[in-house]
Amino acid sequence: MTQNLFDLTGKVALITGGSRGLGREMALAFADQGAHVAVASRKIEQCEKTAAEIAERGVQSFAHACHVAKWAEIETLVEATYARFGRVDILVNNAGLSPLYTSLDEISEELFDKVIGINLKGPFRLSALIAKRMMAAGGGSIINISSTAAVTPSPASEPYCSAKAGINALTRSMASAYGPTVRVNCIMPGPFLTDISKAWDMDAFQAGAKTGIPLQRGGQPREIVGAALYLASDASSFTTGALIAVDGGSQGNPRIL
Repeated sequence: MTQNLFDLTGKVALITGGSRGLGREMALAFADQGAHVAVASRKIEQCEKTAAEIAERGVQSFAHACHVAKWAEIETLVEATYARFGRVDILVNNAGLSPLYTSLDEISEELFDKVIGINLKGPFRLSALIAKRMMAAGGGSIINISSTAAVTPSPASEPYCSAKAGINALTRSMASAYGPTVRVNCIMPGPFLTDISKAWDMDAFQAGAKTGIPLQRGGQPREIVGAALYLASDASSFTTGALIAVDGGSQGNPRIL
C-alpha cells in the first residue's frame, strides 16, 4: 500500500555523525517512521542527547561514541549495536570532516590522512562489516552521504572533495558487490544551513545563491529527510548504486562558498 511506502516500523538504523546536523534530522525522521536508531559520533554526550530525543518518539535508541577513522572503534561500534538490537537494517555513513587550510602546499600529511580517514576510510570499513551481516540476514540498505563537492569545482576543499568522490565510486562498486540483497545508494547534499554554515560569510553566500543555485537558497536540515526516507525504505526497492543530488539544483555549478 502506498500509504505505508516509507514505513520503517521495527527496522534498526545505525547513523554515524548522527548527533547533530543532517545526521540528527535523519535519525529523528527514521524514528518518526518507527525505526529503532543507534546514534554514533565522537562525543558521547551529544549522542546521548539525540538518543533521548529519539526515545521520546516511542522507539528504542542507542548512543555510542566512535571515531570512524579508527577501524578498532568501528568494530566495537558494530559489535555493540548488534549486541543491543541483534541486527542492522539501515546504515547511514554520514560522519564527515572538511577543515579549512590556507593553501594546498601547506596541507600536512596528518590533516590529509584525517580527512580521508573520516570521509572515506571509515565508511568503507563500516559498510564492509555491516553489509556482510546484512547479506546473511537477507538484506538491508546502506546510505552514503557524499557531497556535490565530489562532482563540482571545489577550491579550498580538495582533500574533502577527493574523499567524497571516493564515496561516490564506493557506492557504485558496493552496490554491485553486495547485490541483490543489500542496496547501496548515495545522497550528495549541496549547501545546507547546519551548524557548519555559522562559519560562512552569509552575505556572500546569499548573493552567490541567487545566481548559482536555481532555488536561490541553502537547504534547511529537514530537507534531507525525503531522500533519506526514500533510500531507507521499501519505496526504493529497485534503486541501488544511485547518486542522488539534494542541492537546490546547484550540481554542476562552481562552488559558491
